[in-house]
Amino acid sequence: MNDANLYRAATRKWLPPRAVIFGCAGPVLLPEERVLFHQADPFGFILFGRNCESPEQISQLVDHLHATVGRSDVPIFIDQEGGRVARLGPPHWVTPPTARSIGDLWARKPDLGQEAAWLNGRLIAADLRRLGITVNCAPVADVAAAGSGECIGDRAYGETVQVVTACARAVADGLLAGGVLPVVKHLPGHGRTVPDPHESLPTVDASLDDLLAQDFAAFHTLRELPLGMVAHVVYSAIDAAHPASQSAKVIDQIIRKEIGFGGLLIADDVVMGALSGDMVTRARACWEAGNDVILHCNGDFQQMVDLSIAAPLMSPESQERWAFAQDRVNQAQNIGAPSANIAQMSERLDTLLGHLAAHGNP
Repeated sequence: MNDANLYRAATRKWLPPRAVIFGCAGPVLLPEERVLFHQADPFGFILFGRNCESPEQISQLVDHLHATVGRSDVPIFIDQEGGRVARLGPPHWVTPPTARSIGDLWARKPDLGQEAAWLNGRLIAADLRRLGITVNCAPVADVAAAGSGECIGDRAYGETVQVVTACARAVADGLLAGGVLPVVKHLPGHGRTVPDPHESLPTVDASLDDLLAQDFAAFHTLRELPLGMVAHVVYSAIDAAHPASQSAKVIDQIIRKEIGFGGLLIADDVVMGALSGDMVTRARACWEAGNDVILHCNGDFQQMVDLSIAAPLMSPESQERWAFAQDRVNQAQNIGAPSANIAQMSERLDTLLGHLAAHGNP
């Protein structure tokens, strides 16, 4: 360990974490990952399918991630939206329903759709909390547009601001009630994109008026949620040269001011094909644009080494936003529901969605 790392190790309890969320390579921490994470002290960690084999294995992995940084409040993230974006599934977990199925129920019976959305969030939270996972990258608040690609597709609750905001808020409330922080995504709106940003950079050419009326409006309604993820999408009416995640103009003028989102902002995975340059160049552009933290998800060790050297410490403003998020979940949670209640919630959700499938109107 060099002198800089010795100094950091000795003083880390007074230093904020670095503004990055890391993945890891597999279901068990590698020795070199333990050393890197201990020295780097990232803000948090994110789990993917490659990290998830069984409840016992995940719980142990989460414990080991906590141990590397020595912080009891280190957030453990996962993408457990439902449908095709669910890192936990059979045989150990039931895959949650798609957002669209819940939105379709809401479109027919708003009261039952809202109930189903809350139940879905609460049940996901129950699964995650048992494993020590404390943050879910959901709900998706993108308003699907006609002709858009499959990147969002049935991950969206529907094609109107009303159905999206009602269902997304209910899911977020259910997650919070179960002691899990929601991350609303993808700010300021991903519903019009055709290319998949995992592969290439999407550009949205809609007018500012249209964006304000539909795409941004959903996030404005949900602006009090504590955590948000920023998209790798170019909005040509605002900043034709940079994706939102790397645009100070989009983050400051649109997300912070027009939408009014005051929570912690997380740049989507910097590994995605939408961004160009090496990982440090990509990440620096996201930090400089105004994101509080960035995601690096693929577990590539050398890339994490490079980012751990480049990553700034979280700013006082970012730390305040994270403290607000923790207060929000602490006030909302009702983790101790008996298992019988969880079973009843699951049965009720199945009933609601089953009636929709069978009759189109419960």
